Amino acid sequence: MRRSLLLPLLVPFLLATGCTHTTPARTAGTETANLNHVLETMKIAVPPSANRIASFTNKEAAYYCAQTHEVTHPEYSWFEGMNVAKNRVFGGYDLFVGNQLLDNRTANVVVYPEKLVRQHGPGLEEQLWLFDHKNLLEIDLTGATQPVGIQLKGDKVRFLRQQGDVALFSAREGNYLIAVASRQPQAITLQDQRVVAAGEGFLIAVGKDATEAVALIAEGRRNSATLKQARRQRLREYLQTNAYLTSSNDSLTQALRWLAITTDQLVTRQQGDGIYAGLPWFNEYWGRDEFISFPGAILVTGQFATARQILLSFAKYQQLDASSKYFGRVPNIVNPSNIDYHTTDGTPRFVIALQEYVKYSGDTSLVRQLYPNVQASIAGSLKHWVDEKGYLLHEDNETWMDARDAKLVAYTPRASRANDIQALWYEQLRAGAYFAAYMQDAAHQQQWEQLAQRVKSHFAQDYRNAQHDYLADRLDKQGKADFTLRPNQLFAFDLVNDPAFTRQALRETWTELVYPWGVATLDRHDPQFHPYHLAPELYHKDAAYHRGTIWPWLNGIAMQRMLEAGQVETAYTLFANSNRQALTQGVVGGLSENLDAYPRPGQTWPKLTGAYLQAWSNAEQLRVWYQYFLGIRPDMANRQLTLAPQLPKAIEQLQYNFMVGKSRITAEYQALPTPTHTYHFNDLATTAVVDVLPFEPIRVEVKPGSVLTVTYSTQQLTLQVRDEGGKMLTERKASPSAARQAQQQQNDRALAEVEFTRPLPLSTHPVIKQSKK
Repeated sequence: MRRSLLLPLLVPFLLATGCTHTTPARTAGTETANLNHVLETMKIAVPPSANRIASFTNKEAAYYCAQTHEVTHPEYSWFEGMNVAKNRVFGGYDLFVGNQLLDNRTANVVVYPEKLVRQHGPGLEEQLWLFDHKNLLEIDLTGATQPVGIQLKGDKVRFLRQQGDVALFSAREGNYLIAVASRQPQAITLQDQRVVAAGEGFLIAVGKDATEAVALIAEGRRNSATLKQARRQRLREYLQTNAYLTSSNDSLTQALRWLAITTDQLVTRQQGDGIYAGLPWFNEYWGRDEFISFPGAILVTGQFATARQILLSFAKYQQLDASSKYFGRVPNIVNPSNIDYHTTDGTPRFVIALQEYVKYSGDTSLVRQLYPNVQASIAGSLKHWVDEKGYLLHEDNETWMDARDAKLVAYTPRASRANDIQALWYEQLRAGAYFAAYMQDAAHQQQWEQLAQRVKSHFAQDYRNAQHDYLADRLDKQGKADFTLRPNQLFAFDLVNDPAFTRQALRETWTELVYPWGVATLDRHDPQFHPYHLAPELYHKDAAYHRGTIWPWLNGIAMQRMLEAGQVETAYTLFANSNRQALTQGVVGGLSENLDAYPRPGQTWPKLTGAYLQAWSNAEQLRVWYQYFLGIRPDMANRQLTLAPQLPKAIEQLQYNFMVGKSRITAEYQALPTPTHTYHFNDLATTAVVDVLPFEPIRVEVKPGSVLTVTYSTQQLTLQVRDEGGKMLTERKASPSAARQAQQQQNDRALAEVEFTRPLPLSTHPVIKQSKK
């Protein structure tokens, strides 16, 4: 029933985008053989009607933003071109052959993970490259029969002087100098602001002075081929090792590879190691976004050295002045000109991220190094921000729903005890106790465990009442429960030991807040619900930001809760829809910050809004794939690896890698004739906990070189461990657990035929009627 309701929405969308599939179907084995050409297989052709964003970073502090055909976007156009450390250096470029401007609007455009390619006519090809770790672009133009020219765009970008065969220009922002030269050493001429040469393209370098910029030009001329190969090789190795995946479902393979690549773009070194919150305007580190993104962007793909450095880098910015009311907090924002501590949730997420890092990597040495930071994070909250019941207090705009108007009044007041903040505080206290146990700090371990249980015991009473089948979004400053229906409660289900209630709350949340395209921030029946995010003719965009607008990062927790309830197909429908967005809409290969809640009149899919590439949107899609669809949940500190796969019917074959500790595990899945998961423990010894519903979890020891095979039907699970030579080491069989079967039956009944939310007529929304008066 759910699928038939969704098809009328999806089919026009697919036809409109021209993407009912990505590339012809192929087998997993064939794809494995083609991994050396993986970047080529990932190319996405963009028709002029789509006019998508193509975006690349240099993994440091620079990114390049382009629209494939025409610069038209009302917000992103401001950031077109080269951006360095939050400065818009120049606004793209125009290319000429002779005196003829090349018209991007008529070009055939293909975007690859490493470059942008435009075909301007027979034999005339443009390639754009941004090199790793260099503020250096190469614009290749092959096939021209006349001299070629390039003209940089942007106010204040003006020719200054010529230094040999290099032209120097001013930047539109920042204390930078731009150098432009032919790819090969040769004379150039200046025609007003246009640089003309007889070669096959140009190099564009950005430096703090002429010496640095000209040196980058010289390096590009010497090492262009090497720099290109290094960029290709880095991306190839990442896709072949850390993010390796291939499947019988071609769209799944393509989407997950692209999401891995565009997420990796945001892992940078602008101010130490960190994760950009998003592009184009969030090219900075946010404590909240950083650590929401941390598992999906870094840990699930085994980038543990980078994860370690991010934790250490961010710890340096923690407020350690005991006299400050922000004592113990990590910053909300870290950028080259500002450090700000006005957030509550960034700090617990930092502590939780440290715990997740330890569980994935097994690196307990970092616990000893950062334990003082953990202590400060809890001590500061207890000193300034905890009430008599143990709840963590905060101001109206100190949760992730932080938008304010021109008078700094919160559009979405959530003071003083939001439900997601209490869930994070509870997890922070439990993580603190985890670290205290390791540090043999019995006093703090006991104190923090007791505080966590105190929060949980009060929460179950204060955030529920008999009139509502879902949790209150907050307690206000007077202690009154606010039952505005929002998705934040999804984070707080672990604070309620009532499966019947959480099942009903999940259904209510899904049917009222989860659209086929993502999770909305407010119930559509609420008078403050805003159907559109970007509608300047109706209201300010920040008024809608957390009062209706879709946030794809929330899809992660929504899908996680459905998967925990065994509703695999329901969760996968939303997952597949987000993958489709990455492949066919917005920035090539990534997910946006927001979408409108409703499609515009005459449309079948809503407009993408906010930042065009948002770290936590991408990262939560990857996290839920690895941790809940594949079911990989390690605790290497305790030498344990949980394997709890839940794969949908759409996936028949799968091959993938995952990293835990210092080891890479290779795995396969075959749906037919009997679902079978195979795990190759190449150099890892651990306890594997196989948790497949409706069977009780089975613990088994695996050794380096052993192969674990899990096969199951409705009546029996068979687990076998063999050595490298195929000799049987362990075999275990299990029948379904009566208790788990009963629990699953209850979940199935409660969530049977759950449907996505559907838009209501615009006339039902007061904000629309008021705006039109």
